[in-house]
Amino acid sequence: MIVSASRRTDIPAFYMEWMLARLRAGFALVRNPMNPAQVRRVGLTPEEADCIVFWSKNPAPLLARIGELESFGIPFGINFTLNAYRADFEPRLPPVETRLDTFRALAGRIGRRKMTWRYDPILFTPEYDEAFHIDRFGRLAQALAGHTERCIVSFLDFYARTVRNTAGKSVCDPPPKDRNRLAAELARIGREYGIEVEACAESGLCLPAAACIGSSWVRAICGRGIDERKDPGQRPLCNCVRSADIGSVNCCPHGCLYCYANRTPGSARKNAAAYDPASPFLCSSPA
Repeated sequence: MIVSASRRTDIPAFYMEWMLARLRAGFALVRNPMNPAQVRRVGLTPEEADCIVFWSKNPAPLLARIGELESFGIPFGINFTLNAYRADFEPRLPPVETRLDTFRALAGRIGRRKMTWRYDPILFTPEYDEAFHIDRFGRLAQALAGHTERCIVSFLDFYARTVRNTAGKSVCDPPPKDRNRLAAELARIGREYGIEVEACAESGLCLPAAACIGSSWVRAICGRGIDERKDPGQRPLCNCVRSADIGSVNCCPHGCLYCYANRTPGSARKNAAAYDPASPFLCSSPA
């Protein structure tokens, strides 16, 4: 079983004490986001978990506890999202230079093959236009050269929460020709720095289809074969293999305006402040 930690919130940034406590206990309990009365037990032992895939925009707290994390004997990889938007869309992230240092330090510790860079989501406003993305992506790719082998990109999906939380920001949905022109340029930049650029859950884009939890990447993390069946719980265009997510929605304090997992930034911060590191549930009390 692959453990996802987590598509729903940033566990490395905010909940490493809880994560380490659950590893010591050997399991976590997870509520179904669509049916909170439905609870799943997820094993967190080397016998039950093939590997852990962490998702984060600021895994510096994970880096600080990496020795303890490694002592549990479960291999892990990191999907590190690094966009370089400003505080108008990503209000509570450290400076991009600090996050680049964290990325490079993690790659030096666990190996670049276990580090995936996610430039996601690509959003368009009058300020964040094609020229902005080409410039910023190029700077990031240059800084990450030799520290990762792949970058996964995707364009903003206009979920109802995203539309509501970005109201007044002039976010627009570019036509396919503009998406493809930018995607081709990002791929060219990636090749220049030894980074393969792939697209997550995008139709008709001129990039190879990605899988954020992909079979070949997870095999490299685990060093052995895994269950390679497609995850039925993800979007139709998603190529990820099956995993068990141990996160909770509406509890990420980063407050990124485009986030689909938070109802509002304020409610997410309130839930995060109330979490109990000793609970088997993340940001959710047992019924």
